[in-house]
Amino acid sequence: MTGIFNPNGMSWDEIDKSLSESRKGDRDWRNGRVPLYVFHADDQISEISKKAYLMFFSENSLGAHAFPSVASLEQDVIRMVAQILRGDDAVVGDMTSGGTESIFLALKTARDWARERRPGIAVPEILVPRTAHPAFNKAAHYLCMKVKRIKESADFRADVAGMEKAITRDTIMIAGSAPSYPHGVIDPIGQIAEVAEKKKLWLHVDACVGGMLAPFVKKLGYPVPDFDFSIPGVTSISVDLHKYGFSAKPASCIFFRNEDFHQYQKFTFEEWPSAPYSTQTFAGTRPSGAVASAWAVMKYLGEAGYLRIAQEIMEVRRRLMEGITGIPGLKIWGQPDLSIIGFGSETMDIHAVGDEMDMRGWFVARNIEPPALTHMLMPVHAKMIESYLSDLKAIVENAKTAGKKSDKKAMRY
Repeated sequence: MTGIFNPNGMSWDEIDKSLSESRKGDRDWRNGRVPLYVFHADDQISEISKKAYLMFFSENSLGAHAFPSVASLEQDVIRMVAQILRGDDAVVGDMTSGGTESIFLALKTARDWARERRPGIAVPEILVPRTAHPAFNKAAHYLCMKVKRIKESADFRADVAGMEKAITRDTIMIAGSAPSYPHGVIDPIGQIAEVAEKKKLWLHVDACVGGMLAPFVKKLGYPVPDFDFSIPGVTSISVDLHKYGFSAKPASCIFFRNEDFHQYQKFTFEEWPSAPYSTQTFAGTRPSGAVASAWAVMKYLGEAGYLRIAQEIMEVRRRLMEGITGIPGLKIWGQPDLSIIGFGSETMDIHAVGDEMDMRGWFVARNIEPPALTHMLMPVHAKMIESYLSDLKAIVENAKTAGKKSDKKAMRY
């Protein structure tokens, strides 16, 4: 059998050259040509994140007793983010590997909480807007739960009345997004919370995208709807730190209003020859570097730093939205609350426009309903606005574009 495994090893110079060569086909996120995946504020923040990560490169967060420093850093991060989410001293949580694990843990914890309070439910149900992240269905698949997706309202936000109508005796959780990825709007969490309290349901808020951005955008005076622990009825919140927290990947958090809910998250096993095994999160081994990175970046930036970045992002959004709406035939879908915008057209196939943008070196993120090209904006995108809009305008104004059709209906994750 032949393969690429080298029996004699390689020198670092050879490895470095090979790695550098392998990246030549990657898109240029450093100059703003990638609208998602990479969350970069500036080089100084990235350098701090890297240094902190490497300081705890080998430590394992599973071994809290062996590495109390990591446990302490994690709790500092939890307390800082809980404060940003306007939680009181009772709010508790844990760091996870990303938004998917955070949502998984929310569902697992709600399931076990409901088992104790409402025995007899064979398949627990979760109600979410149709715009909610696929992680809800992924988690439910593993946890033997059922997700009901309720069609969103005309403004792309959750249809609260429709969600309430869909509640059955098997419903244990209801959820909303802050914001949803497809359209960048924050669901009416306050109204959903009223339903949750009335029906005695668990309410989870998926703030993986907006949790570390919305509070600062709101402090700047922008009209951002409430979504956090200031709303009675919110039980748990997921927030990614490797997005607008600007920490190294992977880093997310799951929060609970108090320990009465949090206690159902833990997994413990004793029926084996070794010591009792107990974890708060799904993962066993966890990278301590991500914890240190999140702690360092948050300490470095502080409130002032996050406010500055939030202002930069909202200015990028303003420039891009004004440029797009200034091109005849294009329109922004909905009223985005934060950094995600999607734009399309009622006169041409916007995905055909995306195909042309892709040919000009732009990585294109696409939405299906309604057809759109989407952006999740960063400060780094400020440097690409003029060239992006110039290419976009030229393509839209090309008479040939109007009749083109695309077979690329959406980007696969």
